[in-house]
Amino acid sequence: MKFFDSTGIDIGYVVIGITVVLVLLFILLIISMVKIRNMRVAYEKFMEGEDGKSLEKTIQDKFASINSLEDNVQEIKGQINDIIRILEKTYKKIGLVKYDAFEEVGGQLSFVLVLLTSENDGFILNSMYSSREGCFTYIKEVVNGETFITLSKEEQQALNEAKHNAGLNKQKNSIEQAE
Repeated sequence: MKFFDSTGIDIGYVVIGITVVLVLLFILLIISMVKIRNMRVAYEKFMEGEDGKSLEKTIQDKFASINSLEDNVQEIKGQINDIIRILEKTYKKIGLVKYDAFEEVGGQLSFVLVLLTSENDGFILNSMYSSREGCFTYIKEVVNGETFITLSKEEQQALNEAKHNAGLNKQKNSIEQAE
């Protein structure tokens, strides 16, 4: 008491201050207890029906299934890449022109069919129909979009149509973007 009298501090203010601090500490204690209780309830709900060992096994099983799925995804990607490599060698660009090869025959019974790979390799199949002499079929090789034999107007038209036909390239690009 002498300390308070000598310093000029009223003891009533000290008691009020200590009381306020005690009330604040009591409120913080209650808040902490409520939070701990809520955490305990959440923990018990999480562990409900499971002991720690079986929960650990469940988590390990889930990780194992995820690893298995990742392996399957890698295998499927490899298969898709194999399919794409095969498709690059298939004929997927098509050009077709129907025409009248001879004046005496109408109805556009003659045709030129061009089949090309994505690298523009393939062939030109020309079938010319004549009512007097039958049907004549010719084939010409195409390498890199070019031929070593002179082409007719219809053959060149069908070749240009096939070269500008995107074929499966659009699908390939969308698959590569998805990876």
